[in-house]
Amino acid sequence: MTWNLRKELKELLAQETGTKIYAPGQRTPVAFLYPNTYHLGMSNLGLHILYQVLDSRGWAVERFFLPGRRELPEYVKTKTPLLSVENQRALSEFPYICATMCFELDYVHLLEELRLGRIVLTAADRGEQDSFVVVGGPCATFNPEPLADFVDCFVIGEGEETLPRLLDLLERLRFEGRSRAEKLAAAARLPGIYVPSFYTPQYDGDGHFTGMHSRPEVPETIARQWVQDLDAYPHASAIVSPLTEFADMYIVEVARGCGRHCRFCMAGYCFRKPRNREFDALWRDIDRRPARTAKVGLMGAAVSDYPGMERLTERLVAEHVPFSCASLRADALSPQLVRALAASGQRTMTVAPEAGSAKMRAAINKGITEEHIYEAMEYAAEAGMPNIKLYFMIGLPGEEDEDIAEMIRLVHRVRARMDELGHKGDLILSVNPFIPKPFTPFQWSPMTPVPVLKKRIRLLQAGFRKDRRIRLLTESLKESVQQAVLSRGTRRLGAVLRRCLDEGLSFRDALAEAGFREQELAGEAYEVGAPLPWSHLDMGVRERYLALERDRAAVGAFTPACFEGCRRCGVCHEKA
Repeated sequence: MTWNLRKELKELLAQETGTKIYAPGQRTPVAFLYPNTYHLGMSNLGLHILYQVLDSRGWAVERFFLPGRRELPEYVKTKTPLLSVENQRALSEFPYICATMCFELDYVHLLEELRLGRIVLTAADRGEQDSFVVVGGPCATFNPEPLADFVDCFVIGEGEETLPRLLDLLERLRFEGRSRAEKLAAAARLPGIYVPSFYTPQYDGDGHFTGMHSRPEVPETIARQWVQDLDAYPHASAIVSPLTEFADMYIVEVARGCGRHCRFCMAGYCFRKPRNREFDALWRDIDRRPARTAKVGLMGAAVSDYPGMERLTERLVAEHVPFSCASLRADALSPQLVRALAASGQRTMTVAPEAGSAKMRAAINKGITEEHIYEAMEYAAEAGMPNIKLYFMIGLPGEEDEDIAEMIRLVHRVRARMDELGHKGDLILSVNPFIPKPFTPFQWSPMTPVPVLKKRIRLLQAGFRKDRRIRLLTESLKESVQQAVLSRGTRRLGAVLRRCLDEGLSFRDALAEAGFREQELAGEAYEVGAPLPWSHLDMGVRERYLALERDRAAVGAFTPACFEGCRRCGVCHEKA
């Protein structure tokens, strides 16, 4: 075992503030595994929240991350097992391994970490002394099937209440001397816990999914869990470090969920209903933040909808606390908020129209008009922000070439308005392909074929080529297709992920060797009412509501945001 790896982890640890370290044997250990590098993983607020929740319940949490390009060869050369940050302990020493899964492209990373940690990869092959692998997060909640072969238990929904309940149960049964099978059976009866070994997917002769068979001792459907009282749980960074995506930033969750009903958005359905943190609790956390923090980050699916936003930002400015925001909507901005952002050093006003034509913005229920964009630009100009950034998607259901032409015209109008307002900076366009997600109104829709997406990207490139002040950024189509395949895939994709790991193949090549055609999987359309690979999960949103929203998208009908007393989608049922 190399001392270099231990030394690097200790040096990393020395730069952190807020870490909780317990001597081995002092508490029952639990591994928190993030399926990517430290730089990205420690920027994930969900990790920080659960770190604090489990610590408060008496667990000794130790973090594991995917080794970087410099560290990985050292692990392989020295045959060192994956080590924790806190005590540099091997992953296999932990009875419980908890991972959060936010991005489909991290699926293979999870398997890489398990293998580096000497964990038996396939859940069915684990014995009585092997660790339990527990996975949660948005991807696990919406469609865990591609990872089902490798995971003992999935947490469906928010984890603050469900994960401690699961770990407490497993630990109690361990002391009682129960078998692994008995522990899994008991876990499967907990609300929000999906144990895939008790569920068998069914396929027809052509390999199409036809249903999920559950054993009689477990529920047929697993209900998503969500926290009704957010203020009962931590909502800010547990650990501050300069070595993350948001270096030395103190991140605070101001709200969770979004009630805007954007029809493409997984987060809007995954975290429904919208809930706001209590203002005084937020400010107490901000006021007690570590002295080293360079900035406060206000996080949430729809930060600008937080009812105390102006009051909060005014106080931050008055107290000379630099801050930044995520997910600001153009129709919820105010001059005061934009001035506060500019005073904190923000130089780019970001707006997400998502679609370039009014027709497509109506289809996705975005609710953003061209005038909202101009208004945001005016606020930015008055506040001295020089740059404007616009987020768009292409390939949305119902999109045509004319919608791309309208996007080009819109962008040129925005550039002209920037000149009128005295914006001397860049106009940055981030354009990404639409990817259909489970439990959204577009869950039945195929991904637009790659040749069509390439053509539309070429149209955009040609449309902006003559103006160097317009910068066009596009996402990798190869990675987008992989996301689309995994987001709606079946359990059969587990073998493909295993090939990627074992043989070092690209996802596309592994699919081909397993007999799948990538474009067919990404472009598969589902019939409304047909069994879906995720139909055994219950998000609380009724399928007939999703189908109605799909029909409304086709005609561009507007759906108002959530409101008190609303019972439209099914999440806020009478007992909620």
